Amino acid sequence: MAVVLLTTALVIVVALLAAAGAGKLARIDGATYPAALTRAATAFAAVMTLAASVTAALAALAALLT
Repeated sequence: MAVVLLTTALVIVVALLAAAGAGKLARIDGATYPAALTRAATAFAAVMTLAASVTAALAALAALLT
């Protein structure tokens, strides 16, 4: 149980870091604050979607191997 919580927290931290980086890069590129926030939200959602996809693939693989 602790490993699941730690992994979830790590994925959320990585997603937040990716979102902050995307937002900062958007602002450096000259985007307005709403546009930068949209890009940050898109990056956060993409990282979370990727993590969910990897988790589903690993769960399916684990089910096949048992």
